[in-house]
Amino acid sequence: MATTEKRPILLDFEKPLAELESRILQIQALAEDNDVDVSVQIQQLESRAQQLRQEIFSSLTPAQRIQVARHPRRPSTLDYIQAISEEWVELHGDRRSGKDDLALVGGVARFNGYPVVMLGHQKGRDTKDNVARNFGMASPGGYRKAMRLMEHANRFKMPIFTFIDTPGAWAGLEAEEMGQGEAIAYNLREMFRLDSPIICTVIGEGGSGGALGIGVGDRLLMFEHSVYTVASPEACAAILWKDAGRASQAAEALKITAWDLKNLGILDQLLPEPTGGAHANPIKAAEGLKAALKENLDMLLTIPPEQRRQERYRKFRQIGVFSEAA
Repeated sequence: MATTEKRPILLDFEKPLAELESRILQIQALAEDNDVDVSVQIQQLESRAQQLRQEIFSSLTPAQRIQVARHPRRPSTLDYIQAISEEWVELHGDRRSGKDDLALVGGVARFNGYPVVMLGHQKGRDTKDNVARNFGMASPGGYRKAMRLMEHANRFKMPIFTFIDTPGAWAGLEAEEMGQGEAIAYNLREMFRLDSPIICTVIGEGGSGGALGIGVGDRLLMFEHSVYTVASPEACAAILWKDAGRASQAAEALKITAWDLKNLGILDQLLPEPTGGAHANPIKAAEGLKAALKENLDMLLTIPPEQRRQERYRKFRQIGVFSEAA
């Protein structure tokens, strides 16, 4: 059966690279048609393309990193779970509303032979899937399902892995009627009291309270092209300047990149991505995530639960710097 490769989805800043790669393909085709050996020239151009790719992705602006974090083919929570776990059983429903929020998935898994609970935001791959998963924006039922799974993990002394990838919690009228604020606030409070080790990883876009609803942990990891922000740059620009078009300026001011959060002492570990972003080589990205999770989990398991809870609370109390005017 013939297979067709998916056409690459190019971001604005990747166009010079795409033009160079297209030129390489054209030269190869001409060489084959005319039976000419251009292997040396092709090798030089491919080396230049690799160098250009590294230059582009090593100097991205915050606004460009958001584009990478939102890339439609960036690995999702379910992609990573299936790549790093030996067994995986998804669990459904919050046991309250009678519904199952597809924007937040979770279940039990086996990680390096160790039983764990894994959960996270889940975006779709196409328009139909994104609508079904509400573009990764969880409802109150989603956060209550997450808390149910985390309480299950705590009861059976299972570590918890959360994967953050959402533009924010669902802000619709129905979500407010169902108690969106209460659901997130409840999770924030309850995650501080859990005995189980909790490792949170920002795999794409960490937006507002929707990210924090599963973001209270002993360790915060983050892929280098991910972002973590109190509000999306578009929303910030609309609030501050009444102009969403100034989103790139807001992105600079918000300090939302992994490098910013590392410098601010919020991020515990920055996870390098393959050149071109995690979507360019999902397997390599998953291998790096698995190694980081194992390293952090092994360390956390050596700490008594009571001490872990105290250090978790202290970690969040220390976030934020302010100065008082004379």
